Amino acid sequence: MQAAVRCEWCGSDPLYVAYHDQEWGVPSHDDAHLFEMLILEGQQAGLSWITILKKRENFREALDSFDPERIARFTPAHIEKLMGNAGIIRNRLKLNAAVKNARAYLAAQEAFGGFDRYVWSFVNGQPIQHNLQSLAQLPATSPEADAMSRALKQRGFTFVGPTICYAFMQAVGMVNDHVCACDRYAAICALGNSPVQVP
Repeated sequence: MQAAVRCEWCGSDPLYVAYHDQEWGVPSHDDAHLFEMLILEGQQAGLSWITILKKRENFREALDSFDPERIARFTPAHIEKLMGNAGIIRNRLKLNAAVKNARAYLAAQEAFGGFDRYVWSFVNGQPIQHNLQSLAQLPATSPEADAMSRALKQRGFTFVGPTICYAFMQAVGMVNDHVCACDRYAAICALGNSPVQVP
C-alpha cells in the first residue's frame, strides 16, 4: 500500500497527523467550531500549534466546552482560578482575551445573523484555493486576513492580528493551503464548491 502524502508540517505525531487529515482546511460553517478555533488560535500566539492541540481537551474542560455565553460571564476570580490550571496555557492576557472575544463574538453573531456569515464574508463566501508547491510558499498572512484582523479589532476582539487571522482562515477552510502534492489537497478543493450566503 502506498504511503499517504501529507504536508510536511504535520510530521509524524498521531495527534498532528489526525488534525491534518481530518480537520485542517475543511470548510467549517459551524459557529461553535469557528469560535473554538478563534480562541485556540489566539492561545497559540508565540507557541507551536502542536502545543495547543495537546492541550485542546484541557482547554475544552477549562473553558466550559468553549461555550461563548459562559465564557463571556467569567469573572476576574474565574481567571485567577484558570491561572492555576497546569493543563492549559497560563497566560493572563490570553485568558482575558478569551473572555473579551466571547463577548465580541456574541455581539457579532447577533449583528450578522451568525458568526459564520460574518467571517466568511471576508472571502465572499467561497474558500480561496491556493496552488502551493512547497511549504516555502506558505504565506503568513493575506489581504483578506489583514481586513479580517482590522474588522475584528474594531468589533472589540483581541489577539486577532493578521497572522492569527490567517492561521484561523487556514484551519477553518477559508483558504486551502495544503500543498498540491498532499493527498488532502484535491479532497479539500472538492469540498469548496458550496458557497455560504454572506451579508
